[in-house]
Amino acid sequence: MSSHRRDLAFAALTLALFLAVTFVFPGFAAPRNLAGLLDDTAILIMLALGQMLVILTRGIDLSIAANLALCGMLAAVFDRAWPGMGAGPVLALTLVSGGALGAFNGLLVWKLRLPPIVVTLGTMSIYRGAIYLLSKGAWVNENEMSRDFLAFPRIEFLGLTLLSWLALAIAALFVIALRRSRVARDLYAAGGNPEAANYSGIDAGRMQFIAYTICGAIAGVCGYLWVARFAVAYTDIALGFELSVIAACLIGGVAIAGGVGSAVGVVLGCLFIGIIRSSLPLVGISAFWQMFINGVVILVAVLLSARQREYKRTILEVRA
Repeated sequence: MSSHRRDLAFAALTLALFLAVTFVFPGFAAPRNLAGLLDDTAILIMLALGQMLVILTRGIDLSIAANLALCGMLAAVFDRAWPGMGAGPVLALTLVSGGALGAFNGLLVWKLRLPPIVVTLGTMSIYRGAIYLLSKGAWVNENEMSRDFLAFPRIEFLGLTLLSWLALAIAALFVIALRRSRVARDLYAAGGNPEAANYSGIDAGRMQFIAYTICGAIAGVCGYLWVARFAVAYTDIALGFELSVIAACLIGGVAIAGGVGSAVGVVLGCLFIGIIRSSLPLVGISAFWQMFINGVVILVAVLLSARQREYKRTILEVRA
């Protein structure tokens, strides 16, 4: 199945889920509720798009949520020390810091040829430990944050917060870039067939490094947005959130083996998870079941991806 047809099929499935929830709870489709749904899903969308780049190159970033948490704490501590600086310097700080953390992952994978899952499992623990060293175990609460720091992601325009507009803008940028840029073509080539890519002059390891760096930069900015939105910074920010990010990628059609996936599919995957997460309290199910649902979704997505690869391999063997 082509990427376009797969995205259309999943869009229909997501719409069917939305209509089913709306049929049972008509208020779910209220404009204010939909704006809240997008606001709740915005950070997941941005992180999943960054994670998609890594998975496209046959990598995985288990440290993405730890990166977010560390940069979020760094933003909070910076704002507490210099409250008059505003949101601009904080955004720049988290962008550079997150990119550096992502680049560190990429260098270990590229230059030392270490398994991505092992590298990012290790850096996940390192980044979480660094949060404790930075904050000395203390929280940074709302009363210690400046007004401009807190207000930035909450600014409303045309009924949506700036956080939601940022997610939509990044999604649009990814859709265009992945279809038209040379770097995107190289990313797909590096993940689809690294050996052939190397023969074509594309350094698969370098493409992984680029993917990790971009993913890290996005996670860093999301760290500030997360802390500002929830008005608190602590050691366990976004603990376990990497599971939701990976689930959104996989159910959105990104192949865990690399080389296959689209930005549209990832955004749909995030919305699918967002609808499920928002509807759980309505039916009286604890939000803690979200972790269980994410795990099931990941297993199903991996099984479907494996079956699809096996089907394609069988077709190629028959044609041969």
